[in-house]
Amino acid sequence: MSAGGGTKAIIAALVANAGIAAAKFVGFLITGSSSMLAESVHSVADTSNQGLLLLGQKTARRKATLNHPFGFGRDRYFYSFIVALMLFSLGSVFALYEGIHKLESHEELSSPIVAVIILLVAIGLESYSFRTAIVESKAIKGNATWWQFIRQSKVPELPVVLLEDAGALFGLVLALLGVGLSTLTGDPVWDAIGTICIGALLGVIAVILIVEMKSLLIGEGAAPAELDVIVDELAAGKVQRVIHIKTQYIGPDEMLVAAKIALNPGLSIDEVAEAIDAAEQRVRAKVPAARLIYLEPDLDRSLTTKS
Repeated sequence: MSAGGGTKAIIAALVANAGIAAAKFVGFLITGSSSMLAESVHSVADTSNQGLLLLGQKTARRKATLNHPFGFGRDRYFYSFIVALMLFSLGSVFALYEGIHKLESHEELSSPIVAVIILLVAIGLESYSFRTAIVESKAIKGNATWWQFIRQSKVPELPVVLLEDAGALFGLVLALLGVGLSTLTGDPVWDAIGTICIGALLGVIAVILIVEMKSLLIGEGAAPAELDVIVDELAAGKVQRVIHIKTQYIGPDEMLVAAKIALNPGLSIDEVAEAIDAAEQRVRAKVPAARLIYLEPDLDRSLTTKS
């Protein structure tokens, strides 16, 4: 996935959420539904979040500097982490507050049919955004399950958009149920309960994203299967074995590999340099993300000790 990976999904979500937010606010002003207000704020937060994700992609493309010699790839992780925090604060906490307030005040709904129509339109738009995110994610998901993809993906934007869109769809259904039940029973408590459920749902999604983005932000290494490929490619040619190795993603598309390798004894300086160059080429051919490779040549002292 390139540095611009997921851009189509982000733009689709931004356009959909901006339109949905405007429609929901109109619906809230007409109906007074707390579910509509919670969903309005949620959509505004989501629209802002897509803007932050696009900003992260842009700033991550800056060239490396003396102060940041490995570049700015982690900007994408940083802005994705901010998005998770915003989803929690502007989405979950606000919805919970509004739901509890509505539960205490028992405010009646007005023109609920307007809210129902707006929510149905919003479900259609959100479904389009969700489908776009799914199509973009399938290109890199491989055989992993969706949960594994969210947990293991080094591209932060797609898991964020996927979970945001899923949360938005379920939230819209909850809002629709809240408004519908309040209309059918004449009891506004259902609208309040729907709002509280929306807040709880967004809270769970936000916590998942916070945990995953924090892990990426502080630095994750290669996945076990990916690490095995790197070790296998290093331990070939004139390399006897990998003594120890450390990896870390310094951006979604750039991995740092540092390893101490045992070379065949008796090699000349030129042969050592050739062996290191060949090892780097083998790794990059199989794992293109391994752009920064630092190898320290050494002798396999374990063999000397045994002999």
